[in-house]
This record gives sequence, structure tokens and C-alpha cells, in this order.
Amino acid sequence: MTLDRPGQRPTMLRTFTVLLFCIRLSLGMTSIVMQSQPELWIETNYPQAPWENITLWCKSPSRISSKFLLLKDKTQMTWIRPSSKTFQVSFPLGALTKYNAGLYRCCYWKETGWSEPSKVLELEAPGQLPKPIFWIQAETSPLPGCNVNILCHGWLQDLVFMLFKEGYAEPVDYQIPTGTVAIFSIANMTPESEGVYICRTHIQMLPTLWSEPSNPLKLIVAGLYPKPTLTAYPGPIMAPGESLSLRCQGPIYGMTFALIRLEDLEKSFYRKRPIKNEAYFFFRALKIHDAGHYLCFYYDGSYRGSLLSDILKIWVTDTFSKTWLLAQPSPVVQMGQNVSLWCRGPVDGVGLALYKKGEDKPLQLLDTASTDDDESFFLNNVTYSDAGVYSCLYLLSWKTSIRMTSHNTMELVVVDKPPKPSLSAWPSTVFKLGKAITLQCRVPHPVLEFSLEWEERAAFQKFAVDGDFIISNAEGKGTGTYSCSYRIEAHPNIWSHRSEPLRLMGPAGFLTWNYVLNEAIRLSLFMPLVALLLVVLWIRWKCRRLRIREAWLLGTAQGVTMLFIVTVLFCFGLCNGVLTEETEIIMPTPKPELWAETNFPLAPWKNLTLWCRSPSGSTKEFVLLKDGTGWIATRPASEQVRAAFPLGALTQSHTGSYHCHSWEEMAVSEPSEALELVGTDMLPKPVISASPPIRGQKLQIRCKGWLAGMEFVLYKEGVQEPVQQLGAVGREAFFTIQRMEAKDQGNYSCRTHTEKRPFKWSEPSEPLELVIKEMYPKPFFKTWASPVVTPGARVTFNCSTPHQHMSFILYKDGSEIASSDRSWASPGASAAHFLIISVGAGDGGNYSCRYYDFAIWSEPSDPVELVVTEYYPQPTLLAQPGPVVLPGKNVTLRCQGAFPGMRFALLQEGNQVPLRFQSTSGNSADFLLHTVGAEDSGNYSCVYYETTMSNRGSHLSKPIMIWVTGLLPKPSLLAQPGPIVAPGENMTFQCQGELPDSTFVLMKEGTQEPLEQQKPSGYRADFWMPAVRGEDSGIYSCVYYLDSAPFAASNHSDFLEIWVTDKPPKPSLSAWPSTMFKLGKDITLQCRGPLPGVEFVLEHDGEEAPQQFSEDGDFVINNVEGKGIGNYSCSYRLQAYPDIWSEPSDALELVGAAGPAAQECTVGNIVRSSLIVVVVVALGVVLAIEWKKWPRLRTRDSETDGRDQTIALEECNQEGEPGANTSSPSSVSQETSVELPVPI
Repeated sequence: MTLDRPGQRPTMLRTFTVLLFCIRLSLGMTSIVMQSQPELWIETNYPQAPWENITLWCKSPSRISSKFLLLKDKTQMTWIRPSSKTFQVSFPLGALTKYNAGLYRCCYWKETGWSEPSKVLELEAPGQLPKPIFWIQAETSPLPGCNVNILCHGWLQDLVFMLFKEGYAEPVDYQIPTGTVAIFSIANMTPESEGVYICRTHIQMLPTLWSEPSNPLKLIVAGLYPKPTLTAYPGPIMAPGESLSLRCQGPIYGMTFALIRLEDLEKSFYRKRPIKNEAYFFFRALKIHDAGHYLCFYYDGSYRGSLLSDILKIWVTDTFSKTWLLAQPSPVVQMGQNVSLWCRGPVDGVGLALYKKGEDKPLQLLDTASTDDDESFFLNNVTYSDAGVYSCLYLLSWKTSIRMTSHNTMELVVVDKPPKPSLSAWPSTVFKLGKAITLQCRVPHPVLEFSLEWEERAAFQKFAVDGDFIISNAEGKGTGTYSCSYRIEAHPNIWSHRSEPLRLMGPAGFLTWNYVLNEAIRLSLFMPLVALLLVVLWIRWKCRRLRIREAWLLGTAQGVTMLFIVTVLFCFGLCNGVLTEETEIIMPTPKPELWAETNFPLAPWKNLTLWCRSPSGSTKEFVLLKDGTGWIATRPASEQVRAAFPLGALTQSHTGSYHCHSWEEMAVSEPSEALELVGTDMLPKPVISASPPIRGQKLQIRCKGWLAGMEFVLYKEGVQEPVQQLGAVGREAFFTIQRMEAKDQGNYSCRTHTEKRPFKWSEPSEPLELVIKEMYPKPFFKTWASPVVTPGARVTFNCSTPHQHMSFILYKDGSEIASSDRSWASPGASAAHFLIISVGAGDGGNYSCRYYDFAIWSEPSDPVELVVTEYYPQPTLLAQPGPVVLPGKNVTLRCQGAFPGMRFALLQEGNQVPLRFQSTSGNSADFLLHTVGAEDSGNYSCVYYETTMSNRGSHLSKPIMIWVTGLLPKPSLLAQPGPIVAPGENMTFQCQGELPDSTFVLMKEGTQEPLEQQKPSGYRADFWMPAVRGEDSGIYSCVYYLDSAPFAASNHSDFLEIWVTDKPPKPSLSAWPSTMFKLGKDITLQCRGPLPGVEFVLEHDGEEAPQQFSEDGDFVINNVEGKGIGNYSCSYRLQAYPDIWSEPSDALELVGAAGPAAQECTVGNIVRSSLIVVVVVALGVVLAIEWKKWPRLRTRDSETDGRDQTIALEECNQEGEPGANTSSPSSVSQETSVELPVPI
């Protein structure tokens, strides 16, 4: 078959201009055409009455001009020639009157003449806003599924734009844009979107002051048929020269089908009109340029088209690109753990196969659907046999000649023990007199418990959850060599490898050589001071006896001596207090953040706005600069401490490097990171950065984009394929190198692209060189108090290292803010203290420190997140399943914030450092307390904060108390006057414990928070509930706990159910063994109620008085003379309240012999009895007949002799034997003459 090209059918292509434009619009492929039409708008210094003073502004869209022209009503003209070429000029009109009302347009001078006039601005009488103009971005009717943008121009800034649809009283949409144009988007057009639309505006401060409605705009949807399906045979990935068939199938017969390649819409338009409801488009010999994204549709004779099919990507390549394999959580796993292997490649729509080196067959397979769902290969409960080199290849289900290139491999290492931790000492490894040393055992992941061993003492062992061990040197017994290990929650019986040994040194007693030397130095400084004081006293005594001239000379000598004394004191203070000297941090004005926003995510350059935001609440104004010097605009700071700088449609004149400053009353901030716009169809260039790489440790590479919703790709110089790819994660992404080695060194760059295909890419970032250098170990860095602080608090950072004579640098968010080299003057370990006297809203952030000598730097310390609270609303903290939990169980603490995309921190009272951190895309975070114990009891709170702007946080949540029960005996709970109370009466719960001076808590099932807490002086707490109501009914319990560490708590008391009602609930009534009487058997009726200590009564229908009373609820019923059958019910009363009876139970019917079942039983017995009588009578008749035959035999025997009788008997016996000879004469004669009966 031959494909019809657009060149052969120009009429058809013109007919589908509507469709092609809609495809471009929905895929973000609309070509940018620079309009020469200028922009006209209004500015005023009377925002609530703009007609009091009006100035018209005219702006050239793409070039500077020397002349501008203002036209009114097509007759009057006013032109301005500015002193120098510029983009825009102003035309002051003053107060609006009937003389200057009318229709206005403007033009600017081009090299070839005047430009096209701007859109018409209609100024009416004073007291009215200008009439907005209204148009659709697409000049033709859109198809279903397309996105349509409707633009409304209001002429003034900071207006509220309302979109109305005919037939609807309320607006269907509204916007408050930063400029003069609002863009209303209608996504996924449907026939219901058709109609007549208008636009109106009003001032924000005066919602009653409206503009005239714009001219109506009618929106019509063109395509109404269902979308077809598009498939490829034999497959979507083929080699050049091979044949391919694309099948487009729809639900309707007799339609014309069309196929389009999105990369070249006008030149790749194919059509076919088959007889059936499907069409095949053949490519006999594929070429490289045939690759791309295809879709199809169909239409009828009136060119009413269908929806577009799903996009099908066709690959035409002779060689597959490499795949890459990543192990999560790490390529080094412990035996018994699970690991996921993520295999991805640049080719989508194809399956993947996992191979292991040394094996021919694939281990696991992933089909196309699994790869599209972002699934991975999974190894469960790994063993040593799973260790090895893995790789993944593409898996094709059709034949093709595409070559498979070499692939990246990943080595999986299985270890028997977790890796060894690191052990460090704070403040140093040398004991000082009377001081202790804290040994810190650290690992980068959560652990269950740490253990500390002392090599000199085999029996010594300490355990800690946080990894901090305090070692004292009493009597010189603290020195020696230490090491630590840990175990994790997944394998609590397996301890890790031991850390590297750490030796602690110090004085074994009070009189050591170092101690004597230090005291001698101090004495040598003290003796000159005493001598100088004696000289001063002698001078003052002499002054009284000498003349004035000599006294003046001695006074001068006294002043010099005092100056020398002060100098000595200062030196003395430095020598003795260098390790405790604090360096005050002089915070610079915080650096603002610059980013871009757009309402065209697929083509951001069509309307771009730059935003600048400052973390400082005292910012007054923002300034935007271009290329470091060009002054663009100044905007005041809003309540959110930010400002917008609209650029509009991006042109060639907008290209350049932008950054912004924030202005405070007495200072200007540092410039923000530079945002570089490189072209009209390119995304802004991202910025790449990373901390210094350290051999064997994890490294994060930060790629900062400028637009939200972009995807990020990391490249390495010399490698053609991307190293890593990340999805849309905001305006920045972090690429991770799990273990930095020599092979990872090199130059890296990153790019961003749009989320939907076809991608629009940014320019590559500037290259980042990663080189591994030899470094000192990282220092110990922490705050002396909690890093979660309120504004105005005092914060001290401590940075220390065992190395001597080091200088320190303090960093905030990667930028150096303070330094200290005072440790040069002291022997032993080095340390520096950095002080923030009063924390402000802009002082939050991620702090770290490093130390260095002349040539070598240390690794960066672990960061400390300083959170400044009281900026955002308070979160709520809840415990699931509840705040009272048994030991060994799990508790989830959910922190619910007010804004999404925040970072959450969990705090426990008594711990300076937050327990957990968690970043989430939603507005809540769940913190799991696994296998809780007594140490987990206490008050918890949480806070959330933003990570992009100085860690500005919320107020602390209301604390929630967690009780780990089961550590103390359970209490008893009683209700007075009883468990049933009438509404409006008072009630008292009495909770009796086993320990005095405990805190008692009353709880109700279904309520998260405790109802009440008390701390009585004795063993019992009384909880009073006045005027109870129906909602107070429920199940109650109580616990008690110690209000000091470790907050040991008791078990729950027995549950007590309370009813607030006038009548107790009705009981239940049942019968045992059944509700049917049997002959001579009784039935037991069992009445059961929900309360103890009650008396039950049984009632029988037809009897006035109750039949029986019982305390256990069991009633025995017999059926004498049929009086037991009938309907029964029961009720009960409390023994404490004998006058209050419960509702009667549901009726229960007993049946017996008088009933149909008994009659059936009687008939059966009669039948059985009659059958027995018949059988007995029949047997009696048979016996009687046989008995009558015996007298005849006896008569014959008497008439013959003994011999004849014997012969007769023998003959009779012979007759009875089978086979006897019957032909003998004697037998015949005997047979004919005598009939001898033989009894049986």
C-alpha cells in the first residue's frame, strides 16, 4: 500500500488545520510567533478610584523603539519621542472626564514603519472600570480532549477576573493575576464545555465596583466520536530497513482514518478509507526519521472527527542503548534481608530480563506493563548464593535484527554482619582533671542498640540506645582502648563488626608531669601580676609625699603600669579560657530565592513570571537585575515576603542572567543564585552543586531547576547515556552516588525537561568536577541546646576535633558564615563555639562545620537542622491506636500540618535532639515507635518547617503523653452510685492504685485524648462527672503512672461499661437444650444481662404474677399436664436499685406434647407397637400348628413293634436325604402305604 502524503492532498491538510492546532496545543508544540502588536495598559495611584488619575503605558513586545504613538477614536494622535530608545513609554491622561473618554490604541516605530496597533482600550465615563477584551488562544474550534486557554485583558493590574457562562448565575472560574491578563484554562474539552462565555473584572478592595461585561465568546467543540486504538505489528521497536504495520481501529464502519507523527505534523499526515472499521498503515522499509510519536483518528464526510488515540512511540534503531541497574536500599546487604533491583533504560514500551553472571537463563522477567508501572526485580531473603554480578537486558517478544550493546552491571554483596560503626570522643581523647569524656558511636541508619567494649577489661560492657557513653576517669581507671558495635531491628540477635579502636589518655592521678607543668605556667603568670600590684601601691604611697610635678610623673607611671596589668590579665584570660571562648555569628542579610512560574507547563516561555522570596521577615523591597548590572524592576514585599516580576512571552531580548536582591532598612542582601534564560524555546539552565566527595561515602549531587514539575537528568563527561534520571520533585533534585570511588570522579552536568512528551529540554548546567581528596575525619558538631528554637532564643554551636591546632569554618546551607582560629593558642584537642545571640526568622537552616590546617581540610560534619518555630500554624499530634500501649507493641504518631511539602520533626521531652525527621509531599507524617519500652514513655510533640527558606517552622504541637503500660499492677475502677445513671445526675469514678503519689488517668473507649488526669496524695483518685448525658455512656478504664522518668505505667483497669438511661438495657433469653419439650424432660431457660449484681424474673404469658425469681438467671420449666408450653420473657433489676426494672427481653416460645410435633411422635409409637403385636401373633400360630402334628406320630408307634418302628424311622430319614435311592421295593411300598410326618 502507498501512503497518502499531505503534498498529494493539500485540501485535506487545510481541512484539518483545526485538528493540527489542537494537537500542538495539547502537546505543548505550538510554534512561537513573535507578534509585532504592542501592549497597552493602565496604571494609577488611586487603586480604589482609578479614574481619578490615569496614565496609559505602551510597551514594545520585542525591540526598543525611538517613537511611540497614541491614537484616540482613530482621529486624535499623540506621539512621544523619548530621549533614548526604550521598550515602553507613558501617556499621562489625568482625571477621566467625558472629554478624554473613548477608544485608545498605541503603536511603536519599527525600521519599516509603524507597527500594528495594540488592542483597543475603551475608557467610559468616570466611576466605571474599563471594559475587558476577551479572546480564545486557538483561532479555530478545539477537539474533545484538548486544552483551551481563554484570555481576558483587564487593562489594570491587581484586578479580580471572573469568567461567566451563559445559563449559570455564579462564575465558573476566577483569577487574580499579577499582570493585566488572566488566562482561564479549560482542560480536556468535552461537548458539555460548549457555550457562550463572558469576562468581567472588579477591584480587590471594592468587590462592588465591576467593569462592563466583555464581548461574548462562543466556544464550539469539533470532534465527538470515541477515540480509536493504535497498535504496531510486529512491535514498536524495529531496525532500519524492516517493515512495520500500524493498525488504527475504531468502533464505526465507513470512516476515513488518518495517521500523524507528532514530530512533523504537516509533513507526516497519512490517510486511508477502508471498508471496515480499521485501517493499516504500512512502512515497507523503515528509516531513522520514521521514529517518533504517532497517533490516529477517524472522521466522517462532514469532517466531524473522533478523539485522538493514545500516543504510540515507534523506535527505529540498529543498536539498543545501555540499561542501568540500581540496588535499593544498597548493593551491600545483610544476609536475610530483601533487596530491589531497579532496571531502567532510555527505551520504553519493552520488557526487561534480569541476568546473573555465570547463568545462561534469566532469573526474573518484567513485561511491558510492569515496566510502565515502575516495578522492579525483587530478591527475597538473600543468602550468600545471591551475591554476584547482575545485569539486565531488553526483552523483546518479536523478531528483529537490532543488536544488543554491552550493558552496565551491578555487584551485589551479601555480608553476615552489618558494617562497622564509627567511634569518636567529645570533647577530646585526653581526660582533663575532674572532667568526663563522651564516646559517640554512630552509623548512618537506625539501630536497635549500641554496645561499648573496653579491651583492657573483658567483662566491661555498656549499652545505649542513642550511642552516647559517658566515661569518667576516677582514680585513673578510665584510660584505655574502646570499641563499639550495634544491632538492628530486623536482626536483633546479630551484632555488627566492631568499630576501629579508640584510645583514651589522661592523668592517672592528681600529680602528673602535665599537671605540674600547667600549674607552673599559671603561677608564672600570677607572680608578675602580684608584683605589679605592689608597684602600684608603692607609687600611690609616694604620691602623697612628693611635690605635684613629681606626683604627675608618678601618676603617669601608675597609668602605664595599670595598662600593662590589664594586658597581662587579658593574656591570662586567653591562656586559661581559650576552649570556652565563643565566636559571635554576625549573620548577613539572608540570600533570597529566585524561581520562575508559568501557566503553560508544556511551553513555559509563552508566559513567564519570575518570583523572588526572602527568608527574612523584615524585607521591605525586592530588586531584579539582569546580567549583573541591568536594573529591571523594583517591587515591594508582600505579606508572604515575596514579589513577582512578570516577563510575559519570552523573546530574544529577555535572554540573559537574572538575580534578585532583598532590601531591608539598613542592609541589602547577597544576590540570589543566578537564573539564566538561554532562548525562546529552551528551559532555563539549571545549577549543579555538591559537597566535597569522600572516598567510600555517599554523595548527593544537587541539581536546581527554576520551574516546578520538571524532570531531571544527570550526565557524566565521557558517558553518552544519562547516569541517573529523576521524576518531577519540585524545583530541585538530588542524585545519589551510594559509594564514592575513584571511578566516580569526573565532570558532571545536569539538564531538565518537561514532564510530558515530546520533551522540551534545558541547556546543560555548568560542569561540576568531582575529585576525591585526602581529608581529615569529620568533626563533632552539635548545639548545646535543642536545635528547635523560638525566635529570640540563644543558640551555641560546638565544633570540635581531637586534632591539635586547627581552624574552624561554620557553614549555613553550604555558604560560609563564620570562622574561628583561636584554638591555635591551646594545646590538645581543638574546638570552637559559634554563638547566635538572638535567633531571627531567617537564621534557620542546615548548619555544618569543617576544620583545616595549612593544606588539608576535614570532611564536612554531620548537618544540624536549626528550626525557628512560631511562623506557621500549630500542627496536631495523634497516637494510633492510642496513647496507652503495652510493652513490645508499636505506636504510630501522626503529625498533621497545615501545608503540603513540608519536613516534619518529632521531639520527646528530655531529649535535646529531635528523635526523627521525615519529608513528605502531603501535609502529614507518620512516625513509628517500634517495640516500645519503658524508655519510650513521656511527652511527645512535633513541628513542621519548610526546607527552602531558612527552615521556618510552625508552632510546637500540643504535647501528647505516651504511656507504656504493664510495668505496674493494674488498678481497680468503680462507679458511684452505680453503672446505670439517669440523665442529669452526678457520677464519680474511683480509680484505686497500688502506689501512692501517682498520677491517675481516666480514659474512654473511642476517645484519643484522656478524659482527665489527677495526682492525689493517696492511693485513689476520684473523677467527678456532673450532670451526665446520653453521650457519656460507654466503656471506661483507668491507669496510673509515675510522673518522673522512666514514666512507668500500669496496665488498664478492668473495663467498666456505663449506661446513662432511665431504664437498663433489656436482657437476652435462651432455652437449653431446645425450645421443644421431650417426654419426661425439663427445659432450662437462661436469662442473661449486661450488668453484674442483678436479680432476674421470668414471666409467662397468661399469668398475672411472675413465675420465678433467680439470681443467676437460670429457670427450670417442666411440662406437667402441658402447662409448660407458651411464650416466656424475662427482665432484671439491680440489687442496689430494686425499684428500677429493665425492659423485658424478646419473647421465647416453648412447644410440647400438645403441639403438632408431639402428635407426630405418638402416631409413630402406635405404628411400631402394632407391628410388634402382629409379628408375635404370627409366631404363635406357627408353633400351634406344629404342636398339633406330634400326637399322630405317637399313635402309629404304639400299633407296631419295636422293629417296625425302627424301620419306619430309617425309611423316613432316607426320604429326607438328597440323593437317596428311591427305586427299592421296600421304599416304594413304604411310600404308598404310610405318610410319616417328621417334626422340625
